[in-house]
Amino acid sequence: MDEVIEHAQSLATESFIASTGPGGQNVNKVATAVQLRVDVYALRLRPPVFRRLKELAGSKLNARGELLITARRHRSQEANRADARERLAELLAEAHNLPEKRKKSRLNRVGKTKRLKHKKQRGAVKAARGKVRLD
Repeated sequence: MDEVIEHAQSLATESFIASTGPGGQNVNKVATAVQLRVDVYALRLRPPVFRRLKELAGSKLNARGELLITARRHRSQEANRADARERLAELLAEAHNLPEKRKKSRLNRVGKTKRLKHKKQRGAVKAARGKVRLD
């Protein structure tokens, strides 16, 4: 998995854009926000991992198969660049963690009859409830 993350980071292209938020005049002068683009098809992920990545990425993945991560939390280019690369690594690591399949519970005959008996008792209690009649 680490080699996939390294491969993705080597394929990534960065572009710097004007950021928003605090920073005074620096925001207007310096392009500090980072847009990181990675071609997901070039990563050659296994189909289940690719499906999970598509699900996790959501709107960050465009129709051409480019994963677009925009980092603008920090006031410096270097901090935003590190943040974008870290978020890319987290996204790929999460995509590789496939959820375990749920195992069907098995109930034996005794447990089944016990459960049905309890359901009958609860049903009888609820059926006995009703409007109070003042006769």
